Amino acid sequence: MPGHHAARGRRTTERKGDVRERAILDTCEALLVQKGYDAMTVGDIAQGAGITRGALYFYFGSKQEVVTALVARTVEHLWERSRATAEADEPRQAIAAAMRRTVELWNEHGLVMRTAIDLSLSVPEIGELWSRTADLFITAITAVLERAGVQAGTEPDQASAMARALCWMIERSFYHASQESREKLQEASSTCEHIWLISAGLTT
Repeated sequence: MPGHHAARGRRTTERKGDVRERAILDTCEALLVQKGYDAMTVGDIAQGAGITRGALYFYFGSKQEVVTALVARTVEHLWERSRATAEADEPRQAIAAAMRRTVELWNEHGLVMRTAIDLSLSVPEIGELWSRTADLFITAITAVLERAGVQAGTEPDQASAMARALCWMIERSFYHASQESREKLQEASSTCEHIWLISAGLTT
């Protein structure tokens, strides 16, 4: 991801630009809500952030780079929450906490998450970020299932394969529910939590 790494490198060495970069990413997220990815332009982002197009290009080389950085910022929260789930001791509490955190993140950044999913096949940098996010979540789900007594392994009735299926189900459920309402997100969370508990043998 050469373009993305270059942008990240600038961010770590130019601390004075952190506030401006945050404004660029915040503006990009707002424009995703107002216009959508296809309709918004670099000019829109620059204007919303209160800078010139030339100043924006100092931080990011294109609209795609801005969105990739926004996705990276958002999925970092998912990574943190996935690690917390994997490290939790009691499986039932870990599942409830994971679903609660997932609802919070989709409520706060649902459009960014949907954009990441939509662009994951056409933008390699975003695809890599989203793939890593899914892998971390699968690892966390696997850890919870194994602590609940599910046999380790990749066969259909074993923890790793079940975790992959649960991750895909959660992603699809939240993707569609987030397009409707917060109530639908909560319903999706309850359904996914129940199925995860069944998979772990913690309820019927």
